[in-house]
Amino acid sequence: MSNSRKIDLMPDWLKKMNRFLKQGRFPVKLIFIVISVLSTIWFLIRVIPKPSRATYPCMQVAFPFMSGFIIWIISLSGSFIAFRKARLHFLQARYMAAFILLLTGTLSLYIFLTKNATPVIANVEPWYQPNDPVGVARGIFPGRVAWAHAPGAANWDGKTGYWWEDHYNNQVKIDMLFDEALLSLTDEKTVTDAWNALFVSFNQKIKEKQTGYTVNETIAIKINQNNTYSHENTNEINTTPQLVLSVLKSLINDANINQQHIIVFDNSRFITDNIFSKCHGSFPDVLYIDNSGGNGRIKAQYAQEALPYSKDNGRLARGLAKCMIDADYIINMAVLKGHVGQGVTLCAKNYYGATNIHADWRKNVHNNFDQERDGSPRYMTFVDFMGHKNMGEKTMLFLIDAIYASKFVDGVPSFKMQMSPFNNSWPSSLFLSQDGVAIDAVGMDFIINEWPDAPDLKYCDHYLREAAMLPDPPSGTFYDPEKDGTGLQSLGVLEHWNNPNDKQYSRNLGKEKGIELIYKILD
Repeated sequence: MSNSRKIDLMPDWLKKMNRFLKQGRFPVKLIFIVISVLSTIWFLIRVIPKPSRATYPCMQVAFPFMSGFIIWIISLSGSFIAFRKARLHFLQARYMAAFILLLTGTLSLYIFLTKNATPVIANVEPWYQPNDPVGVARGIFPGRVAWAHAPGAANWDGKTGYWWEDHYNNQVKIDMLFDEALLSLTDEKTVTDAWNALFVSFNQKIKEKQTGYTVNETIAIKINQNNTYSHENTNEINTTPQLVLSVLKSLINDANINQQHIIVFDNSRFITDNIFSKCHGSFPDVLYIDNSGGNGRIKAQYAQEALPYSKDNGRLARGLAKCMIDADYIINMAVLKGHVGQGVTLCAKNYYGATNIHADWRKNVHNNFDQERDGSPRYMTFVDFMGHKNMGEKTMLFLIDAIYASKFVDGVPSFKMQMSPFNNSWPSSLFLSQDGVAIDAVGMDFIINEWPDAPDLKYCDHYLREAAMLPDPPSGTFYDPEKDGTGLQSLGVLEHWNNPNDKQYSRNLGKEKGIELIYKILD
């Protein structure tokens, strides 16, 4: 875990101090000193009265800051003392001792000057083979992921105002992004026909009926508002408001869905004013559900014990959003982000926000989310999410919002993308798929190759490997998320692209199996 991500597990006051110093563009070494001093004080205050607290995760996070700072100080003071004593020995003609002290002082000074005050994160070594697909691809065009890219759709300068403000986001281009991605995904000529193709494909697979959307059926859209604390706007990265509006426009104007049968929700967090005001102003009869309700939002309700899990998951939330259970179709809108612990947070983890977790993340349990650091197979909670009849198996469309993107799970959108075709700009992109494994694999490849030093990326694809290789996953787990005795079959196809320049998957290379990434750039 990197130093910068360890801040996530510390108290709010320390996180706020870290962000204040970064936003103020203070020197990195000064930030290191301030955070380390505060971490040391916090560690001592907490541990001295009760030494057993040293085993707490938050204390284990504070300790490296404290120890690193102490080493830094010792090296500085050591060099000063060594140089001072070397001078005295030279004056006394004790040249051998003086030379040894001079060497010691030089080494101590070198440690002081080179001690890295920035996060020290090991680069991720490849743990996978390119173009080695596993699993059974899904979709009208199996394994297809549609990628639409509209350069300039996002143009926040990274400093001024809020990243989501309208003057930094081109609504017309974002509308076009969604429409073009939908057309690429289905190979249809009109957006109306594209929606119909998706409904027919989904109903044929899930309901075994060759039918499209039926009047009065409900569509629930799970957005990702992880970094929200109330209905008040925040500048941290969440779902792009303009993209939510684009999806609603398309459903209502092109797919002819009645507003009253569309739900935008994030049960675990808050639908902030930037999304609610924009979307409610255009579509006032759409339902908006969040953790607290009020101010035009509906308070979330849950069906208790709706998610029993395939294996004992300890205290992990077992209630499931009632709006998701009652819906006929789900659209999963994830955000392209890294995540401490799991490496990435994409469509699979977005379902976690549909369980009855607490709005304060510190009060939640995260069992069986993280992959084993040595790559050993294990049961993964995400697979239960992806295969549950009211979660992944009810999802007709998977979407990754990459209008902006972030190396980290929280904070403002961090770091423009350097890889081609972005070339030091915001990605201004959107990914769509009917295959929940394939789309996360593609999002993962972008994160792995753009930010190889992001936290915990190694083996981050383990949950996808488990999901793809069902009913015989590497861990040997019998995945049965409803505990009805029926095990899951393959949930999609996993592979990694050939290289970050060409970004080609097996079907792009003419193979019969694997992922197909369709790229569309908009003028």
